[in-house]
Amino acid sequence: MTMLEARDAATAQEVYAAHKPDVAVIDINLPDISGFELARRLQVRDPRARIIMFSMNDDPMFAAQAIEGGAKGYVSKSDDPQAFLNAIREVYAGGHSLPLAMAQKIAFLRNAGESVVLTSREREVLRLLAKGKSMSEIAALINVSYKTVATTCASLRAKFNARTPMQLIRIAVEQKIV
Repeated sequence: MTMLEARDAATAQEVYAAHKPDVAVIDINLPDISGFELARRLQVRDPRARIIMFSMNDDPMFAAQAIEGGAKGYVSKSDDPQAFLNAIREVYAGGHSLPLAMAQKIAFLRNAGESVVLTSREREVLRLLAKGKSMSEIAALINVSYKTVATTCASLRAKFNARTPMQLIRIAVEQKIV
């Protein structure tokens, strides 16, 4: 088994394109864009990409977001290291990997309707808004049009019933989304 490493999303995209790994393990917290956005970009390039999202956060909403974004598995850094190896093996074999307890939490969250479910783009735009980026800056950073960012922001405001971008950011921080 060969392991390759990249410290940011731009390098990860280059490494992925050059080596076409059997399984890509992506940390959600990257210095340039979120792991969710990187996973989305890799999926666009290669719809058959086998991606495992890796995070220090064991919140079921992060796992749900990863799965909705096309990840085949989710592993928390607090999980047993053997679980990480098992996830790689399972995803490599063409399967999916999600700890049973996490899957149950996701199912019950969805049934209870307690949480707002965000797309990977919405989560990325919200994260960048929280960092103080303007809509123009966000559009440039995630390679979409200003109009796409504006539409995404309108969708976020509707989902959170927020009237202003500042109110939206406050709600997202309070709910620990960003």
